[in-house]
Amino acid sequence: MRIGLAADNGNWHKARLKAALEHLGAEPVLFSLADVAIETGGREPLRVPGFPDALPDGVLLRTVAGGTFEATTMRLGVLHALVASGTTVWNSPASIERSVDKAMTSLLIDRAGLPTPDTFVCSKREAAAAIVAREAGPGRPLVLKPLFGSQGEGLQLIETPDDLPGEDAVSRVYYLQRYVARSDGLWRDYRVFVCEGRAIAGMIREGDGWITNVHRGGRPLPWAMPAAAAERAEAAAAAVGVDYTGVDLVEDGQGGFLVLEVNSMPAWSGLQKVTEVDIALAVARGFLAAVRAARPPRLVSALG
Repeated sequence: MRIGLAADNGNWHKARLKAALEHLGAEPVLFSLADVAIETGGREPLRVPGFPDALPDGVLLRTVAGGTFEATTMRLGVLHALVASGTTVWNSPASIERSVDKAMTSLLIDRAGLPTPDTFVCSKREAAAAIVAREAGPGRPLVLKPLFGSQGEGLQLIETPDDLPGEDAVSRVYYLQRYVARSDGLWRDYRVFVCEGRAIAGMIREGDGWITNVHRGGRPLPWAMPAAAAERAEAAAAAVGVDYTGVDLVEDGQGGFLVLEVNSMPAWSGLQKVTEVDIALAVARGFLAAVRAARPPRLVSALG
């Protein structure tokens, strides 16, 4: 199979996925979405580095190259064009668009009937201030999150309307979510890795502060994942439509779990330290099975 591995950074993850694909008999070609071009007037206008004669049978995404809104739009357009040609793409561009947008993720989670902390999204500071005045207060904050943020970057606790930054600082979108504190005072939440609809591994994330992301100094700890957590994470992944994902959960204080986030391009180096499951191999195996099950790609512009 002719497989593209789209990765721009994260050498550890890139190497693990490449080795797993090769172990399973595939020949992955590393490339960056930033290097894909469109040239009309020939057979196939989409030009993917490393695939001069035909499109890949499948593309496994580790990262989408960063950049401006215009650059990101083009790269997602490339992924949509690959899907339209019959190429299997994990995760699909549609699921990336749903999960990278925290507001849409929250909407889909809620529509699916899954418990999640109360969430409020608006565009104007005046509206956000009214929400904070109604829903927050000293000792019961809301969490302000960047709509497109990841790895715990840019999070703020908001207790009063005066704590809110200006509209330009949040790109004119206020995403506010109720902070759920643990009764034991620990800063702890949970990450569940879901692949092909099944929870395959999980960990406790514990921090010295309220932000527990491993990227920000949180500690990964082994976790005997209960069935309720696995089922909740699997349902969240299904609601957003991702093929593989990291689902963040927090305890609800009543023996259950709330869904915090569903990540379309999850890191797992911390999780791999505390689980015996080979996560890269599981992702590669599921992806290649999906490629085999799909019809062969076709060159759209060559039809007729």
